[in-house]
Amino acid sequence: MNEHRQEIVTLDLEGVLVPEIWIAVAERTGIDALRRTTRDEPDYDVLMTQRLAILAEHDLSMSAISDVIAGLEPLTGAREFLDELRSEVQVIILSDTFEQFADPLMAQLGRPTIWCHRLVVDEDRIVDYRLRLADQKRKAVEALRSLEFTVVAAGDSYNDTTMLRAAHTGFLFRAPERVRAEFADLVALDDYDDLLAAIRHAFAEHR
Repeated sequence: MNEHRQEIVTLDLEGVLVPEIWIAVAERTGIDALRRTTRDEPDYDVLMTQRLAILAEHDLSMSAISDVIAGLEPLTGAREFLDELRSEVQVIILSDTFEQFADPLMAQLGRPTIWCHRLVVDEDRIVDYRLRLADQKRKAVEALRSLEFTVVAAGDSYNDTTMLRAAHTGFLFRAPERVRAEFADLVALDDYDDLLAAIRHAFAEHR
């Protein structure tokens, strides 16, 4: 190992380790407009503004969304992949989800470290959101690099691409075709075993 650098992996959450939460809510409630995610809309503020308007229009409560999340489980193989990865290297999940959404899923994943945002809830209604930091994924990776970490990252959506390019090595994982096409310079993978092998290889190349 490079004596000057420790190693760390940053991962997206939804679509990589767990299902897309907003899509699950859309399926449970029948509100198709909530199917739109960061795979479709690159501008996160635009996306969240649309979501808040939809929630208000349909009078959808935080409790109703929490009930949907309570029924979700990590993607098949995700816990095993994460456990194996964490046995070898430090891992931080960088997500544009919210603390209130992520908590039940973090419990199922063995409580990995997650950096995400926070919802503003008033009388069981989501009325606003507070970004922990704008473009937090890229800035987190840049900060880790400034602390002399070698960073390998993986994600699936538009909002992951600045993180992937800021890392020493970045991988698209189970990304939709339009994201793969627009970011063809990034290696795209679809299997946890392949991702684990690619992460190991990337670190080996940087030692």
